[in-house]
Amino acid sequence: MVTARIGSLNGIEDALGGKGTSGKRWQRWMGGDLPSADRLGEVAALLNLDELRAVIIEHHRRRKRNKTLPSLPGGLRVLIFDGHEMCTSYRQRCEGSLSRQVQCKDQVRTQYYLRYVAAYLMGAKGRVLLDLEMQLPGEGEIATAERLFLRLLKNCPRAFDVVAGDALYLDPHLCQLILDSNKDFIAVLKNENRILIQDFRGVLELNGGPPLQFEYNGKQCRCHDIEGFTTWTQLGQPVRIVRRHLTKEDEELSSEWLWATSLSKDKANTHTVVRIGHGRWSIENQGFNELVHEWHADHVYHLNTNAITAILLLLFLAYDIFHVWLERGLKPALRQQHTAKYFSRQIQAEFYAALLHPG
Repeated sequence: MVTARIGSLNGIEDALGGKGTSGKRWQRWMGGDLPSADRLGEVAALLNLDELRAVIIEHHRRRKRNKTLPSLPGGLRVLIFDGHEMCTSYRQRCEGSLSRQVQCKDQVRTQYYLRYVAAYLMGAKGRVLLDLEMQLPGEGEIATAERLFLRLLKNCPRAFDVVAGDALYLDPHLCQLILDSNKDFIAVLKNENRILIQDFRGVLELNGGPPLQFEYNGKQCRCHDIEGFTTWTQLGQPVRIVRRHLTKEDEELSSEWLWATSLSKDKANTHTVVRIGHGRWSIENQGFNELVHEWHADHVYHLNTNAITAILLLLFLAYDIFHVWLERGLKPALRQQHTAKYFSRQIQAEFYAALLHPG
């Protein structure tokens, strides 16, 4: 179901002729009829999540051994955290679902939803969806991310060197936890840290010096990179701030990007920090967006938290295997002729053909 992107447990039966007819086609693989959709969901609710996570970690280790996930300059491997809301409903709720009050016309209604934090490993080439953690009722995204970070630190401590995230992840408790684990952090700096931004702009105005200029993604960048800011007293140690703005046809654009990081200039130069900072968007563009639109990741396959997490972990594994096969298993000329969707449809077609015409 996951690899062929069928999209639901009922879809296994429906795609092959409906109940009572499709089950017989699975006998060659399973030694008997296909269980019902309800039974498949019940089995998913019994799956061991630690064992599924161990399979994904082993996939990553093989990638690393086979050198299919090269690190960034300086030997850095970046772990990106971000939260994703996968579904909402006013009627149905499952075990562990979150709730909020929503104003609907002239009444306030209770809306139920699920949210998880994903860990996405970014290398110079390639990517791995490494793990996820469901957000529990009454807790925030940062608490969920901390729990996920501690598990990854236990399961694969050498998989990453830097933790990246959006402005929400510039949280003093999380950043201190990362530093205490001998890792570094980088996060977007926004108005929530006004004092730190004002400090940076004051130093920049007094003694900023000429900007460092280089090309990134085909565009000319101008950056200021300053270390030693102690204004963020909650952290208790200096941070480095990198500011990037673009130039186009000799005119400065109005937008700018600011990042705060514990990475020293010896560990990562300005270009690498900018690359990591913008690379954070890959968890949205190549992660959540593809999972939702191509892999049916927002569908609730069964109203049980363990089943939902288990199927999401299977989706992560299928996603990882598909992309490494796409990058390493196909000749470049063939890969350039078609889109990734074309190859996913080929896999689906082969799957149906094997069931409809066994032999």
